[in-house]
Amino acid sequence: MGPAEWALLVFLSILWGGSFFFIEVALTGFSAFAVVALRVSIAALLIWLFVLFKRYPLPIQAGVWVSFLVMGIINNAIPFFLIAWAQEDITGGLASILNAAAPIFTVIVAGVLLRDEPMTGGRIAGAIIGLAGVAILIGPDALTGSFESLLAPLAVLGAALAYSFASVFGRRFARLGVNPFVAAAGQLLASSLVMFAISVVFAKPISHPDASLLAWAAIIGLAVLSTALAYVIYFRILQSAGATNLILVTLLLPITAILLGTTLLDETLLPAHVLGMLVIAAGLAVIDGRIYKRFAHSSDRDNQ
Repeated sequence: MGPAEWALLVFLSILWGGSFFFIEVALTGFSAFAVVALRVSIAALLIWLFVLFKRYPLPIQAGVWVSFLVMGIINNAIPFFLIAWAQEDITGGLASILNAAAPIFTVIVAGVLLRDEPMTGGRIAGAIIGLAGVAILIGPDALTGSFESLLAPLAVLGAALAYSFASVFGRRFARLGVNPFVAAAGQLLASSLVMFAISVVFAKPISHPDASLLAWAAIIGLAVLSTALAYVIYFRILQSAGATNLILVTLLLPITAILLGTTLLDETLLPAHVLGMLVIAAGLAVIDGRIYKRFAHSSDRDNQ
């Protein structure tokens, strides 16, 4: 990656890391359901305006729109809600670290479901290391604590697992010739409709007239910056640097989430959280393999 790609990667990590901060503030005035409904609805409107302005061709096949619905559920509605619900009990910093397990789960899911993504030795080792980091984050409560104390961390891990299935399922859009921005617009529209349908069936309120201006500002920041703009940056990096380089953002976004949480929200990060994050980062580095290859290449040059 060149300097432009690295700059965009850091910018994307700030946008996505900031989402945990925005959620934390938004929850002071909105329910977790309302946070997600407003997030996807506003972001869908902005992405669709972008798609229509750029005049990207829209698919007419019914199967593509069904795929948008599935993607909207597993890549937006489910993980967004699980993370927002979990942040009612745990800090955004811890949620961001647990969410960093998504690439670990993706390696496992892809290895099981995809023939062209085999579970190599390096990927297996990286997945085991990463899962050890997750175990450190959850801590002894998994064995001695109440089940209720585990619900919030397990919800974030459920979101990470949903993201892993979405990354595998989403590969079909490239085969179908769907523009990435159209795919983003389609899934956000689908997730907006799903959240609206749930609000009608279960009488869940989306708008909260008593919410403060600060909570509304967090909703706008979450939708505009951490969702709509983040999607544009995401696909810009994907097109120019590829998916392998894009996975590096997972190592960076907890930094933003932790800094914002500790400095602005007085959140506390425990030593076990730091250790768990470092172990997960080590697992991702093993899966990525570039650090090992660089050292191996340097060693080969020294021996010549």
